[in-house]
Amino acid sequence: MSDMASAEDLKGRRLYEALMVLKPSNLLEGEWAKRAGVNRGYFTDLKKAAGGSPRSDNMRKVLGAIGCTEADLYRAASGDPDAASDHLPTRTADAGEMVEIARLDLSLPMGPGALVDDYVEQEALHFDAGYIRSFTRTPPHRLRLAGGAGDSMFPTLVPNDLVWIDTTQNQLLHADRIYAASINGGAAIKRLRPIAGGQRILVISDNKTIEPYEVDADEVVIWGRVIRFARDL
Repeated sequence: MSDMASAEDLKGRRLYEALMVLKPSNLLEGEWAKRAGVNRGYFTDLKKAAGGSPRSDNMRKVLGAIGCTEADLYRAASGDPDAASDHLPTRTADAGEMVEIARLDLSLPMGPGALVDDYVEQEALHFDAGYIRSFTRTPPHRLRLAGGAGDSMFPTLVPNDLVWIDTTQNQLLHADRIYAASINGGAAIKRLRPIAGGQRILVISDNKTIEPYEVDADEVVIWGRVIRFARDL
C-alpha cells in the first residue's frame, strides 16, 4: 500500500501521533497502558522520544488492547480519515463501559472449512467491560459466545451452557484444552490433543461413554479456545 506510512517512518513523536488517532476519546493514556500491560509512562516516553522504535511485542499489546492492528496504525499515520477508531463501546447510565459480544448458532451444518463467523449470528449480548477484563485481555471484538454443546462434554459442559470462545487462540498450542472447531465439516466443542508429530489430532469428549477418535490435522479448523462458560441454575 504505497500511500501508507512505512514502518521506518513511525518512530517517536510521529508514532505517538498515529496512536493518538486510534485512541478512543474517553480512554486515558495511563489506562490504555495498564490494559496493555506496559509501563504507565509508555506514551509519555514515546512522545518525548526524538527517534527509535518501541519493542514490537509491546506495540502489539498496545494495539491489541483497543482491538487494532499494525495496518490500522499505518492507516492512521497516513492521514486516512476513516482510521480513527471508536473501539470503546457505549456506556450505561451509570457510566459503566458496555461491550457487545456476538452470539453464534453452531447447530447448523456449514460444510468443511467453515469459519466461526460463517455461522448464523443470533442476538448480540452486552456485558460490562470491566467484567470481561477481569478474566481476559482479549479485545471484545475477538470474543464469541455460543451454545448447544450437547452432552458430549458432560460433566464439564451441559446442554444450553453458553461458552466464551477466544478467537485469538486459533492454533493447537495447548494439548487437552477445550476448543471450538470445525471437525470434518461439523461444529464441535472438544478437547484436542496433537499426536503423530502434529499430523493427526485426537478428539476427546469429557463424556466417558464417548470414545476418543483420531482425525488428520487438516480436517480440523480451530476457531478459538473455550475460556469460560455460563450456566443457568
